[in-house]
Amino acid sequence: MKKFLAPLIILLLLISCSEPQTHAIEQENAVPSDVNPAAPGFNKAGSDSLAIDIADKVMIAMGGRQIWEEIETLDWTFFGRRKLHWNKQTGDVDILMMKDSTEIHVNLNDMQGQVMLKENPSLSADSIATWMEYGRSIWINDSYWLIMPFKLKDSGVTLKYLRKEFLNNQVESHVLELTFQDIGDTPENKYEVFVDVNSHLVNQWSFFNNYTDTIPAFTNPWTDYQNYEGIQLSSHRGDNALTGIAVTKAAFNSSKN
Repeated sequence: MKKFLAPLIILLLLISCSEPQTHAIEQENAVPSDVNPAAPGFNKAGSDSLAIDIADKVMIAMGGRQIWEEIETLDWTFFGRRKLHWNKQTGDVDILMMKDSTEIHVNLNDMQGQVMLKENPSLSADSIATWMEYGRSIWINDSYWLIMPFKLKDSGVTLKYLRKEFLNNQVESHVLELTFQDIGDTPENKYEVFVDVNSHLVNQWSFFNNYTDTIPAFTNPWTDYQNYEGIQLSSHRGDNALTGIAVTKAAFNSSKN
């Protein structure tokens, strides 16, 4: 009997050690934790360490945390429907609706602002508050389509490592799962984010209406990355594109000694 126990024990040990060894190989070049600190409220305890490390490598590939923090303004047009101008430093967002020229100006910090309508230029305070909430919702949606890779460690986010997958039978990619806790307009949503193993850039995402869904509502590639003042942004989402992208940097350290 003892003859068979020794080989069996060795086999069980090899099986039990296989997965941790794989993860160790993936994380042997792990990014130091201070390179990309998580936002307050990020669910670190519920997230996978490997997924967090990949998120940090995405931030570096996109230009790095320091450059991202130095960005002052971003401009873009969301699929030909809306033009947005966002001042990251002040929280001011200007939105122009292409269809009817409605303008919404909202500050994301205090939710104050104004709306300009052709049909009804005079609005009550309650109506203006409703428009401010609408403007904030537009910004949440439209900015996520542009800058999601910078928000992988945002407040309320939980990151899980799912698998590796070859996109179009060519590009090997990590697949991360993003779920949310009490943030945004639709916290029940879920995303699967595909990250190129070599470039560490996001190359696809799949959106699920509910975190319990197994079939995505849609899947889009993330392509046509270009450099904007030191950060990498992707403009194409398959048949649709984010156009008019422009970035300015804040002059934090512009004073001369």
